[in-house]
Amino acid sequence: MCETRDLTEPVAPNPAFTRHLAAATQEAKDTMRYHEPTQAGAPEKLSGRLEELVDSFREDIVGLSQHLHAHPETAFEEYGSVDKIVEILNKHGLEAEKGVYGVETAFESHLENGEGPTIAILSEYDALPNIGHACGHNVMAATGLGAYLGLAALVKEDPEAFHGTVKYIGTPAEEGSSGKEVMARGGAFKPEDMDAAIMLHSYGYDLADQIWLGRRVLTATFTGVAAHASSQPFMGRNALDAAALAYQGLAVLRQQVPPSDRIHAIITEGGTRQSIITERAEMKFYVRSKYPDTLKDLSRRVEKVLKGAAMMTDCAVELDWDYSPATLGVRTNDQLTSRWVEAQRKRGREPLPLGVVSEIIAASTDFGNVSYRVPGIHPLIKVGAEDEALHTRAFAKAAGTPAGDKAAVDGAYGLAQVALDFMTDAKLREAVKEEFEAAGGTVDVEHYFDD
Repeated sequence: MCETRDLTEPVAPNPAFTRHLAAATQEAKDTMRYHEPTQAGAPEKLSGRLEELVDSFREDIVGLSQHLHAHPETAFEEYGSVDKIVEILNKHGLEAEKGVYGVETAFESHLENGEGPTIAILSEYDALPNIGHACGHNVMAATGLGAYLGLAALVKEDPEAFHGTVKYIGTPAEEGSSGKEVMARGGAFKPEDMDAAIMLHSYGYDLADQIWLGRRVLTATFTGVAAHASSQPFMGRNALDAAALAYQGLAVLRQQVPPSDRIHAIITEGGTRQSIITERAEMKFYVRSKYPDTLKDLSRRVEKVLKGAAMMTDCAVELDWDYSPATLGVRTNDQLTSRWVEAQRKRGREPLPLGVVSEIIAASTDFGNVSYRVPGIHPLIKVGAEDEALHTRAFAKAAGTPAGDKAAVDGAYGLAQVALDFMTDAKLREAVKEEFEAAGGTVDVEHYFDD
C-alpha cells in the first residue's frame, strides 16, 4: 500500500540505529578499560606540583575558553583569538611570534631550558560558520594554553624540573581546511625540530583514542556543448548529464568500498536555463578513508567514475585534487596515550580505549598529518552529553558550559603531564620512538598522493 503523507515537510530520520549504537557503546563502557601504562613518567612529587600550578591558572584557562566561545572566528580569520592568547602569554612573561610558517593566524612560543628533547603542544581555535564553536575548539585552545603556562611556571620555580624545549603552537583553520598541513609546508612539524606533538579534542566521551579518517577534497568540472534543448538537443553535449551520472556512479561505488570509507558529493553548478543544454557543471567532493593507502586507492576509484561519466556523455572533465591539502587519519602513539590516561585518572576521568565508540562515527582532522611526521596523540575529552554530536548547536552550547570549563582545566593538566613525562623519562621517550618507527616512521605527507 502506497504511503501517503504531507509532502511539505521532510521525514525525520529514524533514530533506531543510533539507539543501538548507544546501547553497544554503553555495554563496552561497562566492560572495557584502558590498560595500565608501562613506563613510569615523571616523579610523583613533580607531577603533583605541576597539577597545582595548572589549577592556579584556572582563571586564565576558563577565561580564554569563554572569550573564544563568545567571539567565534572561522578558518584563517582568527585574528582576535590569536591576539587574546598572545595577550595572556605576554601577561605571564612568555613571548610569542604571530604569523609563523606563512600563516597569519598561526603563532609559536618557546620554553627553552637547556639541552634535551623537544615536545610541541598544539591549540586549535577556529569556529564553524553560523554555529560557532560547535567542535569545541575554544576548550581545546584553552587546554594548550593552560598546559604551557603550567610547564613554564614549573621550570621557573624549579629549573631542574626538566631540560629541553616545549613549543606552544597555535594552529588555525582545522575546520574546512588543513591549516596544520599548510603550516607544515611552511616549515612546521619537522622531525628534526621536535620529538613529539600532542593535543586533544572536545567530545561527548572521554576517549583515549578514536578513529579519524583521512580526507581529500576534489572539484570536478564537466564541460559539454551548449545547444537549444528543444530544437536541436542532439547538437549538444550535456555537462549536467555527466554530473548526474557521476553522482549515481558514486552511489554504486559505495557498495564496493570498505565500511569506513566515505564519499560526499554536491553539484555546485548545473546549468543556467532549462532551454539550454548545460555547457558546464561542477561538483565538489570529500573523499575519506581510514588508512593512507586505502585513501589513495579510493581516490583512484573515484577518478574512474568521474572519467567514465565524461566518456559516456562525450563531455570533457577536469579534476582538481587537494585544493585544500589532504589530511591523513591520526596515527596514535600508545605510549604517549597511556600517560594521558594516567593523568586523567587523577582528575576523576576514565578515558575509554579504542573501540568503545564505534568507528562508524568517524570524522577527520589535520592533526593526522602531524602524527605521520612525529609521534603524537589526539585523545578526546568529555565536554557535553554523549548524545550531543559535534558540529551541532547543542555541542556549541555545551562548549560554553561549566562542563566545558572543567574539561579545559582537566585537559590542560593532562597535556602538561604528558609533556612532563616525556621530558623527564628517557625510557618513555625511547618507547615512543620505537613505536613510531615500528608503525612506519615519518611519511612524506606532502607528496604522498603525487603518484
